[in-house]
Amino acid sequence: MSLLTELRARFAVSLESLGEDPKRWIDQVRPAQSPEYGDYQANLAMCLAKRFARSPRQLAHELLARTELGDLCDRLEIAGPGFINMRIRDEVLEARLTQSVHDPRLGIPLRQQTETFVVDYSAPNVAKPMHVGHIRSTVIGDAICRMLRFVGHRVISDNHIGDWGTQFGMIIYGWRHFADRTNFEKDPLGELGRLYRLVNELAEKDPAVAQAVQTETAKLHAGDPENRQLWQQFMPICLQEIESIYRRLGVTFDYTLGESFYHDRLPALVEDLRRRGIAQESEGAVCIFLEGFKAPMIIRKRDGAFLYATTDLATLIYRMETWQPDWILYVVDHRQSLHFQQLFAAARLLGYDKVKLVHVSFGTVLGEDGRPFRTRSGETVPLEALLDEAVARARKIVDQNDEAKPNGPELSEEERARIAEVVGIGALKYADLSQNRTSDYVFSFDKMLAMNGNTGAYMQYAYARVRSIFAKAGLTPEEVRARDGSITLKTTVERRLGLGILRFAEAIDLALEDFRPNLLTNYLFELATLYSTFYETCPVLQAETPELRQSRLLLCDLTARTIQKGLELLGIGVVERM
Repeated sequence: MSLLTELRARFAVSLESLGEDPKRWIDQVRPAQSPEYGDYQANLAMCLAKRFARSPRQLAHELLARTELGDLCDRLEIAGPGFINMRIRDEVLEARLTQSVHDPRLGIPLRQQTETFVVDYSAPNVAKPMHVGHIRSTVIGDAICRMLRFVGHRVISDNHIGDWGTQFGMIIYGWRHFADRTNFEKDPLGELGRLYRLVNELAEKDPAVAQAVQTETAKLHAGDPENRQLWQQFMPICLQEIESIYRRLGVTFDYTLGESFYHDRLPALVEDLRRRGIAQESEGAVCIFLEGFKAPMIIRKRDGAFLYATTDLATLIYRMETWQPDWILYVVDHRQSLHFQQLFAAARLLGYDKVKLVHVSFGTVLGEDGRPFRTRSGETVPLEALLDEAVARARKIVDQNDEAKPNGPELSEEERARIAEVVGIGALKYADLSQNRTSDYVFSFDKMLAMNGNTGAYMQYAYARVRSIFAKAGLTPEEVRARDGSITLKTTVERRLGLGILRFAEAIDLALEDFRPNLLTNYLFELATLYSTFYETCPVLQAETPELRQSRLLLCDLTARTIQKGLELLGIGVVERM
């Protein structure tokens, strides 16, 4: 277990001996805010003093007396009004680091108690191009899945695509009235995109077109043979585009069950809810009246049409019956908060009172004008174009760096292209994931591709710089690991780097507490900063003794592997040289 987990486990025993519930207070054991206070800090006495009618310092002394820490810490002190400061023994750090050298999981154990998570993310409407607004749900959801799987949970990723809505009514209407069959033969995806944009623009201006689109959509849902045939013809074409984007992003799903999968279940669902008294008719519509909400949750309109709420209820029921999850996470824009509050309340009425339902909400991607990020003409930026631009800009940086090398360019054309793809897309993903997900953020290519600061490009450069040491030594990391030797922490700088490496597990745990990948990016940036100081102050290849050289090479290797694994958990690749 991590050092923090072990410290908390020991204080939990002490809290229980005092008659307190450890779960209520144990998060007060945490990393120290500054190295001068030690490595970890316990603020328990400050919180509990009044409950025991004692001063915080008195209670802190009692907590220390009750907690077995001597084998783990070599310095324990009570500071200020009652803070408990703890410094981990060097030999404990050295032993754990040395053990991690030969552990493919870097010393991070699998969870003893695992759960089943269903994660719903990305969910584009497939009849129109994915745009910049889809990047957040896609990369945040993917990172959450990767972290949950890494610690041992059972994870089912489900891409609930919009494959049955009005957008198909637009394409079908456009096909009937404006299709260029020759262009469709040459570029089917381009032609369908053109039809969608054309009809969408016409429908906004002409109510008659908007009504015609609704009619085509209703015919599709009612099983009209011609509209169904067109839907079946267009669906694979539409899916090609989003699959190509997912491949570039390195994102995969266990299931892609769209709205169409649940359509046939909706009539029976509505009738079942009416029969059970959960739903009732109101002004011709069928609604669920939920306590605490001003407006009801409509599940069938007056004209007999179903809504997103109906499909989402059917989806939730299917997931519960099929996978029996402990958690269902919905990684969806914050603007859908009310919808999910109603959905979760309705789920409780259905009897799903044990599953944890979480709306993992996120803010908006903004342009530098502070408005939602769009093209100069005011259109939403296609995601594919965003990826292309990120890679093109990364390629310029790769070319400049390679051509500026003292001995001339070293990379082949193929290597430059591959590195640009990894760096460009990694920068885009990291820029999003490094933000607090609940906040809006301003999109900037220049900032995301900067080679300093908390960026993907900097993290990839940090990894490549660590690896360059092995290239200079004419050694592979595997050869270094195979040699005898252990890690010794001779200087304060080495010790801080070693402790930083061992906090990887804590960073993952913290990121999963509230499903915030930015807490992992913060950790990786801090680790890279610690390594930079180590690199500047601690000679590796010219170390004083062979033993110290081996120790520092092992520290370098662990740093690189930790950065690589951390980026992998974020869905970001690394390159051996930049």
